[in-house]
Amino acid sequence: MRLAGAVLLCVLAGLPAFAQAPRPAKAAKAEPVPAAYAAMPPAARSAIQNDLIWLGAYNGVATSDFGPRAVAAVKAFQKEHGGKDTGVLLPAERTALAAAAQAKQDAVGWRMMYDPATGVLLGLPLKLVPQAEPTPAGSHLAAPRGEVQVETFRMTGPGTTLAAAFEQQKKEPADRQPDYSVLRPDFFVLSGLQGPRKFYVRAHAKDGEVRGMTVLYYPAMTSIMDPVVVAMSSTFTPFPTDRPPPRRRIEYATGIVVSPAGDILTDREATEGCNVITVGGLGNAERVADDKDSGLALLRVYGARELHPLVLAGAPAASDVTLVGVADPQSQGGGDAISSVRARLASGAGAATQSLEPTPAVGLSGAAALDAQNHLVGLVVLKAPQVAGPAPAGPQATLVPRETIRGFLAHANVAAVSSAAALDPKAAVVRVICVRK
Repeated sequence: MRLAGAVLLCVLAGLPAFAQAPRPAKAAKAEPVPAAYAAMPPAARSAIQNDLIWLGAYNGVATSDFGPRAVAAVKAFQKEHGGKDTGVLLPAERTALAAAAQAKQDAVGWRMMYDPATGVLLGLPLKLVPQAEPTPAGSHLAAPRGEVQVETFRMTGPGTTLAAAFEQQKKEPADRQPDYSVLRPDFFVLSGLQGPRKFYVRAHAKDGEVRGMTVLYYPAMTSIMDPVVVAMSSTFTPFPTDRPPPRRRIEYATGIVVSPAGDILTDREATEGCNVITVGGLGNAERVADDKDSGLALLRVYGARELHPLVLAGAPAASDVTLVGVADPQSQGGGDAISSVRARLASGAGAATQSLEPTPAVGLSGAAALDAQNHLVGLVVLKAPQVAGPAPAGPQATLVPRETIRGFLAHANVAAVSSAAALDPKAAVVRVICVRK
């Protein structure tokens, strides 16, 4: 474990993986492989590293740089999957890498979140640590039986220094036995054993304050947790400058009528924590089903008449779609007009995760994405960043595909409409209003 911990910690601390290893010859910089990545957009380079992190092939931080270690990780992935280890991913290999990484993230419920107790931004495997409670110094998240635990902490007050926090974390609790540590002017990392469990600590200092996180897990969880720990360290932002504003007391979104009986599909996040949910022109609604993984929520209004559901049948979706929804009233002078805007599936039609470009306007969360025949292709949800790397500013627009919607509705015992007379899709789009306390 000492060697593995040293490799991981050196990488996360910004040091070479093996300090004693000879540096690559300068001539290596002229090799064609790094040049191929230099031609890519910075976001594409960091996305590849992010995906390699989740497969355990890359122990670095996902950045726009693409050095020899990242290239070596690509070659290892290619070789493991029966391809030629060129170091440059073919389109099919890139698709396979993205799908495999997404499956790993989905399996642990990965999500970027702000911790209000400490102010840090960090990535969390929420399926592994679903139970949360406050602590005197931060927040504590854990698995039901404690096999995985995450704790945030914040230290302030007279005499608070990074060096003092470093010494304290090495000795407390008493059963902590570090086997690797590194202290730098603005951060430190520790790893080792704490009783029967492995531990990892990362902390940063700024303006007389120390903020950090601790991860604990049993050795039996190593194959699952080691990539997660690398991702958590890569995403950890102790002093974020772009904290999101508090949730508005009244928030607007879009809903799609999916059955004549009063069933309306919308974005789960937009209806989370609502004291009252109202559907424009139809009255109050009840949230009867939701799914965290897909981001979908199902509302039901009672006694409504003349509802016109959208059709979920149709040919495979093209990359270009039309978003139909109701923008926030502040962006349309207090109005409630239904608008149509063009968008494109950035990840391509048929991909498991379909990101949208550009990000739609406020209020279009829950909007319908339609094909050329006005059939429902998917539903727009806005999600917090979920990447192992620097978090993008603002939410990310994602399309929940039609087949995912079908499965969600079937589980909720709602029969999707597969055929109907041609109608204006705007007749099936409604405004959803969430009122919080």
